[in-house]
Amino acid sequence: MEQLIQYFENIPSLHRSLILVGGITFFWVLEGIVPLFTVRYGKWRHALPNFFFTLTTIIVNFPLAFLLLKTSDWTIANDFGIINWLPNMPLWLYVVLGLMLLDFIGAYLAHWVEHKVKPLWMVHLVHHSDHHVDTTTANRHHPLESLIRYVFTLVGVFVVGAPIGIIMLYQSLSVVLSQFNHANIKLPRKIDKFLSWVVVSPDMHKVHHHYVLPYTDSNYGNIFSIWDRLLGTYRYLDRDAIVYGVDTFPDEKENSSIQGLLKQPFHTYRRPTTILDKD
Repeated sequence: MEQLIQYFENIPSLHRSLILVGGITFFWVLEGIVPLFTVRYGKWRHALPNFFFTLTTIIVNFPLAFLLLKTSDWTIANDFGIINWLPNMPLWLYVVLGLMLLDFIGAYLAHWVEHKVKPLWMVHLVHHSDHHVDTTTANRHHPLESLIRYVFTLVGVFVVGAPIGIIMLYQSLSVVLSQFNHANIKLPRKIDKFLSWVVVSPDMHKVHHHYVLPYTDSNYGNIFSIWDRLLGTYRYLDRDAIVYGVDTFPDEKENSSIQGLLKQPFHTYRRPTTILDKD
């Protein structure tokens, strides 16, 4: 574990890029072998806007990365943050707790807030308006959302008191797990269900991309599934019944256009038209 953390403390930018590109490539290939949905669509054409928003996410986060480092260094130097206030513990437990807390603040909480605050939902809508969710959807975020997520991550680093090694490990896991749970892959149901007790599995996250409430407002997790289960936001829907998109923004042509997606946050809020019985 010590060697792992040391590696991520000094992980080269090339290695981080390889994790991003390698993950997309691996799950892209897997989607062709064991697809969940076999609906024919132009895979490369569909991926183009998603790759564009992956690039904008990198552009937004790269120059701000130094703030994560500075904040982390300050918390360690001043013995500040939740994991620094806890009693001494084995390194593996220290790392796991750090990852879980960063996942809660930087992913689950950020995601939940984006669904509950109308202006933020309109920004997050770019991610949900994909009609063919696959591994490229993982990084389909409007540049404004990239900033919002960054702020939550920065707050998480401050509150948790995470060292840079845990931060880099968290971000790498976040990228790969997001690619995994968005991928258009069909795992055996028992395996998927087993995985969903620990991490967010593909079937679990796909429910979140169903086009109507209350399913859209459920299963917010990114890495660990425990937060949805503990906080009552977990919901099950058979994967064969899932329909992607958002009921109030059904125009697939606009939702596949880079220009249209860049404008989406500035549309007038539209109240969901179909709210299913929560029971």
